Order: sequence, then C-alpha cells, then structure tokens
Amino acid sequence: MSGVLQAKLWYAQRISAMVLGICVAIHLLIIFYAIRGGLSAQEILGRTQGNIGLAIFYETFVLACFVHAPIGVANILQETFPNSGLAKPISTLLAILILVLGTVAVCGVFTGGV
Repeated sequence: MSGVLQAKLWYAQRISAMVLGICVAIHLLIIFYAIRGGLSAQEILGRTQGNIGLAIFYETFVLACFVHAPIGVANILQETFPNSGLAKPISTLLAILILVLGTVAVCGVFTGGV
C-alpha cells in the first residue's frame, strides 16, 4: 500500500473518529433524556417517526461508522495476519454490512417500519 493511500486512510479514520465522538455524545444525551422521562420504546418510536433531523443525524452516525470501523479492522488483520489476504475482503464486507444494516435501521425508525 502506498504512503499516500496510508495517509489518506489515517486522516479518514481520524476525522470519522471525531464525528463518531460527537455522535456518541449526542446519542447518549438522547438516551438520558428518553429514560429520564420514562418513555417506552413505543413512545420513542412515535417521536422519531417522520423526524428528518434525527434520521439525518443517525445516518451521519452510520456513515462515520462505515468509514471508521473497516479501516481499523483492516489494519488489525493486516498486522495480525500479514500475508493472508484477509484484510481487504473482511473489511469490505464489514463496510457493506455497516452501511446497509445501519441505513435500513435508520429508514425503519424514520418510517415506523421497525
């Protein structure tokens, strides 16, 4: 892997980590708000259904995970099994799963089709 590509992946992972940090903090605040009020799962879904702001927020969360996690997993696999060729296919599969399953979850909560 070229040095330029490694640097770009390093930056992508660090920037996505910053976005994830903000998303996790906001998500925790939302959870604390929901449990403090004693909201049930049905009440929470009732409030999130059709809320475009929450859908955009959680899709941003999904996209940050989509960038961040596969890069880290690929690095771990490359360091642990250097000549196996596992890093790229497994990290690609992970990226696809995060993107598809995360987006389906966001759409389900947004439309109420969970």
